Amino acid sequence: MSKRALLEVIALGPRDAVAAQAGGADRLELVTDMAADGLTPPRATFAAIRAAVDLPLRVMLRASDGFAAGDPAALCEEAAALRAEGAEEFVLGFLTPDGRPDLAAVTALAEVIDGCRWTFHRAIDRAADRAALRKELAGTAGAAGLDTYLTAGDARGVEAGLPVLLAEQARTAAAEPGYAPRILVGGGLGLGHLPALRAAGLDAFHIGGAARPDGWSAPVDAAAVREWREALDGVTVQVP
Repeated sequence: MSKRALLEVIALGPRDAVAAQAGGADRLELVTDMAADGLTPPRATFAAIRAAVDLPLRVMLRASDGFAAGDPAALCEEAAALRAEGAEEFVLGFLTPDGRPDLAAVTALAEVIDGCRWTFHRAIDRAADRAALRKELAGTAGAAGLDTYLTAGDARGVEAGLPVLLAEQARTAAAEPGYAPRILVGGGLGLGHLPALRAAGLDAFHIGGAARPDGWSAPVDAAAVREWREALDGVTVQVP
């Protein structure tokens, strides 16, 4: 049988969400303020998007630009409020100043979201040691909900990170400790990267600006999303 690749699209509001779904997105990442690389959206925005589409929604938990947790207590309050609003999936990830995972912040949020599935975002691409980060996170409370790493393989983007992505996918396929979560490729991802990534077994992809040909000031374009959907379907691989 063929295995359909997952396509996740960043949505800032209901208009984005509707266009992304029309174009063939499988899941949305909900954020606000892309000038700060994506922060927690208002609860009202989450509610409006949830009412507009029937796709899975992963909600960002992040209060400021960068990879420091800032005020974990405030983030926990926001996470609890989003859970009460109906959010079931999240995106988070924090580093200490020396580039290690901020286990205290991650554990606190994991307790609040209580078993919900979540993505550790591109903070992994800024980690001092990404392999050590994976192993540390695998041993933390709440790690059962960690099912995805959003990564380009390198802070500079997929073009630079391609060898790392291929190597990590091989470790995931080999079920090595710390490599169970799915790799969601995003960050400078281009259509030209898809054949090599799919051939290696990678099956989840994340786009933001690529879904907006007119820039972040414009909404998601359904035709742009459809181009990615068709490209992914065109390089679908056969699995046993």
